[in-house]
Amino acid sequence: MSESQTPIKLRVPDDLINFGEVPPEVNEILQRGVALYRHDSEGADKAFREALMLDPEALPTYLCLYKIHTYQGNLDEALAIALAGLAEAARQAGLDPDWRLWKTEQIPSDVNSPGHFALYTLKALAFIHLRRDESAISQTYLAKLAELGAMEKVGGSVIAALAAGVN
Repeated sequence: MSESQTPIKLRVPDDLINFGEVPPEVNEILQRGVALYRHDSEGADKAFREALMLDPEALPTYLCLYKIHTYQGNLDEALAIALAGLAEAARQAGLDPDWRLWKTEQIPSDVNSPGHFALYTLKALAFIHLRRDESAISQTYLAKLAELGAMEKVGGSVIAALAAGVN
């Protein structure tokens, strides 16, 4: 190879996102979606939905979807996906489907657990509702995070500060 022929690197390991324990084929699709997001948000959405269809139990897929839709301002879609992800995380964690009934002792402390994902998604729901100008609903989610002692664990205090600035 001559000096003028520089190899093109599409992805290097340092660019990969650690999605935790997901099937390799789901991880591959999620990585593709992340790579597409900056220049092809529709392609990223399709990739993430493909991953969700392949394995609806892979919680990181819900995160990818609700994040991109929140960033794009597709708040109805972000809300629907976050609620679906919350329901799946609650199911996997053995939590009541009604998050308002959760108790602190029911939530595992492991940050890689479905229970932690559920808490993180409560924070995301607070943010989505805040962006939808539904501050009272947002406050309900934030209050539950505070009750569960999870505000700092999932970054809820950042959303609470944003909410305080909105009111």
